[in-house]
Amino acid sequence: MVSIDYELKKIVMDAHINETLKYCYQCNRCTDNCPVSDIVPERYDPRSLILSSFLGFKSIIFGVEDTFNLWGCTICDTCDEVCPQNIELTEIFTALKNMSIKREEGPKYFISQASSIYESGKAIPMQSAVERRRAQFNLPEIKPPNIEEVQKILNRTKLNKILEKNKEE
Repeated sequence: MVSIDYELKKIVMDAHINETLKYCYQCNRCTDNCPVSDIVPERYDPRSLILSSFLGFKSIIFGVEDTFNLWGCTICDTCDEVCPQNIELTEIFTALKNMSIKREEGPKYFISQASSIYESGKAIPMQSAVERRRAQFNLPEIKPPNIEEVQKILNRTKLNKILEKNKEE
């Protein structure tokens, strides 16, 4: 039996509400236009995810074995652009992903990418081969980010605590 989580409903509504409250009326445009759903329709369905979140069905979103229905969203904003109700789906998906991380249910690849950003200031650290090619083409050197500033910002989001928990596991 699926129970309603009113706290989840509030978080979703807070992420979505601008000046007026709008609900999904199940036209399926988000799913029909989603490039991820087009490739893996059996694993990713933005419409079902948004409906589950609006209804507060936490058990359908979190604590499930296959988290791709939440983490498959690439935040391309296609669903936002085609929604006739102007629901900010990607904002809701981001809020749900943040909840997933707080529940320590984020995918390992996400944690390793976050760790790379925390340690080097970049999602993909500069490679020596790329630096050599840039020099060959007389392109300017890419200045490294100020890692202390990056870490200061990320510490405010408590990313350092999340990364520490994952190192312990």
